[in-house]
Amino acid sequence: MKQYNQVADYLADQSEECRDKLLELRACILEAAPQAVEKINYNIPVFALEEGAKMDKQIMMAGYKKHVSLYPHPDTIEAFKDQLQEAIVKKGTLQFPLNKPLPKDLIIAMVKYRIQALGMA
Repeated sequence: MKQYNQVADYLADQSEECRDKLLELRACILEAAPQAVEKINYNIPVFALEEGAKMDKQIMMAGYKKHVSLYPHPDTIEAFKDQLQEAIVKKGTLQFPLNKPLPKDLIIAMVKYRIQALGMA
């Protein structure tokens, strides 16, 4: 598996359809958390909600052949579970199919919720 050091390199290696969806997801995350520090961790793009943040203070995303994944934190998924009809829900992951629109307002609300839950708002 290729190792990434830069988010731009990760995005460049995705299919056009996946890259476009990841860029939409990235825009939602950064709209909700403009202070987030973007980097590669676990070989995928992460958004540290504060400098040097550990995994519980990171929002992560990844691209796959048929979907993009958002890793907002299991507590956040639980808080929004009744609104996640457009996603495939896993324990700590939301999968959004590439062929469907992203629920942008919901994603923004989830990121803001996570920031508030961490007492960072």
